[in-house]
Amino acid sequence: KEHHVAATSAVLKPDFDQKRAHFIFTDEHEQLRESISNFAKKELAPHADEWEETTFPDSVFTRMGELGFLGLDKPEEYGGQGGDYYTSLVLAEAITHAQSGGLAMGVAVHTDMAMPPILAFGTEEQKQEWVVPAIKGEKILCLGITEPDAGSDVAGIKTRAVKDGDEYVINGSKTYITNGHRADVIVLVTKTDADAGYDGFTLFLVPMDAPGVIREKKLEKLGMHASDTALLAFQDVRVPETAVLGQVGKGFYHIMWELQGERLIGAAGCVAGAQHCMDKTLEYALERQAFGRKIGNFQAIRHKFADMATKLEAARQLTYMTAWRFQNGEYPVREISMAKLFSARVACEVADECIQIHGGAGYMKEYGIERVWRDMRLNRIGAGTDEVMLDVIGRSYGL
Repeated sequence: KEHHVAATSAVLKPDFDQKRAHFIFTDEHEQLRESISNFAKKELAPHADEWEETTFPDSVFTRMGELGFLGLDKPEEYGGQGGDYYTSLVLAEAITHAQSGGLAMGVAVHTDMAMPPILAFGTEEQKQEWVVPAIKGEKILCLGITEPDAGSDVAGIKTRAVKDGDEYVINGSKTYITNGHRADVIVLVTKTDADAGYDGFTLFLVPMDAPGVIREKKLEKLGMHASDTALLAFQDVRVPETAVLGQVGKGFYHIMWELQGERLIGAAGCVAGAQHCMDKTLEYALERQAFGRKIGNFQAIRHKFADMATKLEAARQLTYMTAWRFQNGEYPVREISMAKLFSARVACEVADECIQIHGGAGYMKEYGIERVWRDMRLNRIGAGTDEVMLDVIGRSYGL
């Protein structure tokens, strides 16, 4: 009998409650995650509903700058924290506690889309002028790629920059520009040589208060209501040669490089946001009664959670492993594209199932689930559409 007891006590029990950080994250990363999460819950989330109506205030940038959250992976010499690439993943994940997709997007455009190319290709003067105040949250950045007639087809960009003495004259328009109404400067993708194909693009740092920069209108969107999105016009905007970012004619390559890191950040944000949504829905399923028992105890609902959890875990591991390769100096464009594609799709699917599990309540504003569904939908379009990602992956096999 004693032998039997000893044998059963040695049986390994599954550790379903064991919360273990992925190997890419250290204790420092987890402490950072906790402080960003606490900040988001205390200082941002209480205003989430209000900001859906008004867009979040610029003071969010100043506050995040004070706390050191805008330069986590940026060099210390410019006021950053000098952390690794994973710190920016932690920010993307922890900021979901603000419960505002639009806010997370506005911050990500600033830290992960507009800032990296200035750091990578900018002159010392440009970094001092824009990156230093941007990390403090005193200057706000935006990125201008998409135009009314060119989105995924970057080669179709029509915004022109023409050399005139020691200046460039810029004409064109950009649309769907996040932070476009509040930004102090735009990292602008232009064509400087119409006949040079992919070697005809140049990036410029254009101050938004330059004569001829017109913020035409605030665009109204399906989701991401807390962020401002602009239609911009550039009419004979004159900038000095010192406004060129990186090399003349190399703008396309500069921006394509930048998109890779950003896509992984987006993937991490998708997974974290969808996980947050699933957690809230799990609480609901354990409380809500139907037909005399908790709805979570019905097999149909239980299986929905099993499916969601499995897909989220797959998306998370793919994203983390690819981030590890990126941090270690590889340039895994195929896997980055896979992570971006898969995470965005899974996040939309999860948000949709969460509405279904909530039933009528999921369709109501007060539960905040419908907002996640609306906000998430952009991830299959922005920073590279599903179709573009599929094409990148397909072509990587020589097809």
